[in-house]
Amino acid sequence: MTHGHSGKRPIHIPTDEYPITVTPTGRQVTVRIGGEIIADSANALTLQESNHPAVQYIPLSDVKTDLLTRTQTASYCPFKGDAAYYSVTTAAGQTVVDAIWTYEQPFEAVEQIAGHVAFYPDKAEISVAEA
Repeated sequence: MTHGHSGKRPIHIPTDEYPITVTPTGRQVTVRIGGEIIADSANALTLQESNHPAVQYIPLSDVKTDLLTRTQTASYCPFKGDAAYYSVTTAAGQTVVDAIWTYEQPFEAVEQIAGHVAFYPDKAEISVAEA
């Protein structure tokens, strides 16, 4: 028996007041954890959500996926969809829990980020090359 909860979650569409843009970064993006390169991509996307810091989304094909372990963590964003999380274990054996999130089936407004992952800036070192 559910109490007044239809299970229908809100889906918000970006607006002029709350814009979300996804654009090719156009520069090399390198992610390191513990000094090890975890991802290195010339095909990253920059997601700019309202006044939040820009986020680099990196194609999974440019990530060392053998270092990733999916966790039970999940979250929901009414603009982007359901997020799944991964921990990273470096070759040196350092594990950073939930260092990565990804929207596997993102909403239409940000559908370009499907198949891409993002790293938490406080859990990984994300560098974007100068243009």
